[in-house]
Amino acid sequence: MQKSFSVRNESSERLFETQLSETIDEVLSALGDSTREAIYQLLQKVYGISKQDIPNRIEGFANALEKTFGPVSKLIEIKIVERMHAKNKNFCYAPKNGQLEFVEFILSLQVQLDPEA
Repeated sequence: MQKSFSVRNESSERLFETQLSETIDEVLSALGDSTREAIYQLLQKVYGISKQDIPNRIEGFANALEKTFGPVSKLIEIKIVERMHAKNKNFCYAPKNGQLEFVEFILSLQVQLDPEA
């Protein structure tokens, strides 16, 4: 019985990681393929965050976006949130203080998809 529980948790975690990775890739692709690849290279070289690490280092990813793009980073974050919400229509999120916080949204979604996270 515990084995199936572990498989379910691994599956839930992979679902979240896959969804988030695909969503980030989709959003960055809107900037152009060469720009998307340049962003991934920058994340790796300057911030030590590989493309595969982003779902597990979402706070570092958000900070890197902010340092790189300044206020424009919020637009990228909003697009990621919109697409993640579209993929998880049953997810309800009530922002603290009435303001959407990217990292808080993503971590809340991760908990819903993988309660053991």
